[in-house]
Amino acid sequence: MVPYRVVIFPSRKLSGASTSSNAWVSLGGTLGQTSNIPVPRNQVELVFQHKNLGLLTTLRIGHDNTGMSPKWMVEHVLVRNEVTGHTWKFPCGRWLGRGIDDGSLERILVGELVPSHITSDDLVESCRTPVRCRSPNMPGPRRSDLKLTIPDIQQHLGDSVNNLVKYFYKPEKERGSLTLLLCGDFGLVCCLEQVFSYGFKSTRFFGKNLYLWDYFERVQQHFEVLLREEAEREQLTGITRDGRDHGLNSMAELVGLVSRINASSSHLGKDDKFQLFVCLAARARLLPRILLPLQRSPVTSHMYDESSFLRDPQLVRDLINVLSALNDFEIVLESSLTRGID
Repeated sequence: MVPYRVVIFPSRKLSGASTSSNAWVSLGGTLGQTSNIPVPRNQVELVFQHKNLGLLTTLRIGHDNTGMSPKWMVEHVLVRNEVTGHTWKFPCGRWLGRGIDDGSLERILVGELVPSHITSDDLVESCRTPVRCRSPNMPGPRRSDLKLTIPDIQQHLGDSVNNLVKYFYKPEKERGSLTLLLCGDFGLVCCLEQVFSYGFKSTRFFGKNLYLWDYFERVQQHFEVLLREEAEREQLTGITRDGRDHGLNSMAELVGLVSRINASSSHLGKDDKFQLFVCLAARARLLPRILLPLQRSPVTSHMYDESSFLRDPQLVRDLINVLSALNDFEIVLESSLTRGID
C-alpha cells in the first residue's frame, strides 16, 4: 500500500474558500483508480493508503451540494506519493455547485508531474494563484478573451494532432501520458474548444451564458428529427439511402454519444461534458466524420457567426484533413476519464 497526500487549494476569496457540502476526491493513474475518498469537513488536506496507482493522470473532485453554502471555488489540487516523493499538480480554477459557473458538482482535472527542482515554497505559492489556463478547459464565453486568430487556432490544432501521432509512433515505454495529450494544456480538447468557440454566439440570453455543450445538445435534437424523418421516408418508399453518403450514420453516432454523456454524467458541468465528448468521439473516429453534418445544420448558422470555422466550407475541409490523421490509431481512454460511460 502507498500513502498519498492530497492538498486542496480553494480560492482565497471568502465566498468560495469553503463548502458546507460533503466533498470527495478520486485519483486515477496508469495502474488503476480509487473510489471516491471523502474530504474531512472544513479541511483541505488528507492522507490515504491505496495500492500503487502508477503515474497519476486524472483527479476527480466533487461534492453533494448540501448545506447552507455549498458553492466552492477550487484553484489547484496537489497530490504527493509519500513513498517516491513525486508530486502532481492538478489545475482547476472552477466553481463546484449548482447555480454558478456551468453548474458542475464534479470536475475532471488533468495533472502534470511537478519538476524536482521546484521548491515546496514556490509550488505552494503557485497553487495559491488563480488559474489562467484552466483544466480541463475554460468556460466557453471566456475563451474569446484569448483573441486567437484562425491561423493561431489551426496551428494549435495541428500541433496537438501531431503530438498524438508522435505518441503512437514511439515505443510503448517512451510514450508518456495519452490523457495529457488529449486533455492537458493545448491538448486535443483545448484546441478543439478553440475551434468551436471561434465565432460562437455565447452572448447572454435571459441572463444565462451559452456553452459549447448547449450547441451540441441542440444539434442532437435537430439530428434526432432528421433521423426520424429519414426512417419514416424509408418506411413509406421502401428505399434505403446509404447513410455514409448523407452523414446519417455519423448523425446517429453523435445523437447516441450526447445522450450517453448526459445520462451517465449528470453531476458534470457542461465543459467537462464537452471534454468527454471530444475524447469519446476521437476514440470512435467520429470527429472528422461529423463536421460536414454540423456545417449543414441550421443550428450552426443560428449559433455561429459567418466568420466561424463551422460555417466556412474550406476551413471545415481543412479540419477534416487534420483530424483524419488520428483515424490510423487506436485511442484507448483511461477508465478514470470514462467512468460511468463505458
